[in-house]
Amino acid sequence: MTDRPGHMNLLAMLTNGGHHLTAWRHPKGQAGTGLDIKNYAQFAKMAEKGLLDALFIADVAALWGKDLDALSRTSRGEHYEPLTLLSYLAGVTTHIGLIGTATTSYNEPYHIARKFSSLDHLSGGRAGWNVVTSVVGDEARNFGRSEHFLHSERYERAEEFVDVVRKLWQSWADGAVVKDAVNGKYFLIEKVNAIHHKGKHFSVQGPLNISRTPQGEPVLVQAGASTSGKRLASRIAEIIFSPHDEINAARLYYAEIKSSAQALGRSENSIRILPGITPIVGKTRQEARDFFEQLQELVDPVLGRRLLADTLGDDIDLSPYDVDGPLPDIPQGNKGSRRDFALALAQEKQLSIRQLYLHLSKRNAVVGTAADIADRFEEWYDSYAADGFNLFFPHDPGGIEDFVEHVVPELQKRGRFKTSYAGTTLRSHFGFDIP
Repeated sequence: MTDRPGHMNLLAMLTNGGHHLTAWRHPKGQAGTGLDIKNYAQFAKMAEKGLLDALFIADVAALWGKDLDALSRTSRGEHYEPLTLLSYLAGVTTHIGLIGTATTSYNEPYHIARKFSSLDHLSGGRAGWNVVTSVVGDEARNFGRSEHFLHSERYERAEEFVDVVRKLWQSWADGAVVKDAVNGKYFLIEKVNAIHHKGKHFSVQGPLNISRTPQGEPVLVQAGASTSGKRLASRIAEIIFSPHDEINAARLYYAEIKSSAQALGRSENSIRILPGITPIVGKTRQEARDFFEQLQELVDPVLGRRLLADTLGDDIDLSPYDVDGPLPDIPQGNKGSRRDFALALAQEKQLSIRQLYLHLSKRNAVVGTAADIADRFEEWYDSYAADGFNLFFPHDPGGIEDFVEHVVPELQKRGRFKTSYAGTTLRSHFGFDIP
């Protein structure tokens, strides 16, 4: 492995009520943030105070689960459209990056290119696009399809989709906008070109109707875990969300992605791999453990079964089965790596339904003091299992405040995290070149 930047990168995932499904019920969660924009603004400002590199918003274009009984026991039933929320948060922050999720399955390249270019312009170069292909079945039914594209077709479509978006982002050259009032030229026509794309899935003429952005292009983010997903990530992604919570598996994934990217002519440092981590911070280890156990105890079987079914496949019904018994036989589905991970875990550890859903609800959690969490970060970073982390704060408000006030200073004291922003764009936070 080549030398890496001196500091790890840290992102903050923004969710309604916090990452843990039951946090909104805990007194610390204050019944979730809901759609109160003041809470989201406070979260963003706190993340920027802690010098975190970006805010990240996940998304599905449907209710987050079709079992309304289970969904009603969480705060996930309502959530903002990411680019709308990020555009607002751009106005209350000055440095932190703004990464939003948008699916390639139920959008068109021109829409996505235009929206993320707009976010990049209005934020002064802080936009990132998390590229997803959609897994929730109701997303298909919300867009006139009875089911998703097949897994392989989703990723084939996604590759062409991203290619078209990048062509559109480059359809205005640097210096195209001159605003020459004397000669009556707002832009130079020779620096604005149609793309004339004709492919298997898309036909797009172009050019885009907004100029090249402050970053050249918004940063591309992806979470490739399946074979198709890893191929897409190696080819196009600059930030990659690793799915692993075990260090050896994370190291293998890290090495595979970096090697695959190099084989495609990319440098190792043009990609940052960030596993998801849920930091449960306490003044003592026991305080942290007690709080986490309180959250786990609030996971009732209705919610637990649904959490598991959402991972295994939309058509799986676990309600007839004893939660303290084993999983039934699960048919092949269209879920990809998340399903495979859960089934392998259940088989390897002989977990009951209850044990498996509780494991999934605590997956990626690191419970302890600020020093304990910093130790975990250092271990993964030094083992080339991660270049940093995508932080899932368990409860909101409170989770990010605990991290910024206690863990960030600990990491800075160890020389593992920056003490100021190096620039004002998302690319500058990661040391990425302008395309």
